[in-house]
Amino acid sequence: MKKIAIILALFSVFISCDNDVIKKPKHLVSERKMIEMLVDIHLAEATYNRMRSDTLVKNSSSANFYYSVLAKYEIADSVFEKSFVYYASSPKNFEKMYREVMNKLGETEQGFSGRKNDILEFETLK
Repeated sequence: MKKIAIILALFSVFISCDNDVIKKPKHLVSERKMIEMLVDIHLAEATYNRMRSDTLVKNSSSANFYYSVLAKYEIADSVFEKSFVYYASSPKNFEKMYREVMNKLGETEQGFSGRKNDILEFETLK
């Protein structure tokens, strides 16, 4: 009897994992746009951290960089935050989204470091 109760409890936990923990917001940023925004937010944060000792950036905060990304995409901060929380409430999907963010950041890094051209030249030699 105890085993059946444990199995039923585990079964209900697994079933509840498939349901949305957080309801889908009325205004939801699409996955594609969210990925692009997250890439830009990470780039903005990196720029701020690298340049914060610069006199032009010294009187700014990282929030200014964050809001500049929101302005670029014409998304209100409340819409972004609700969308972020919604996507984060589904860890498997969010992990997949973040892998794409990391891939795009890696491509950007390769473009700045010149490695992308080396990779492209190597591939054309094959």
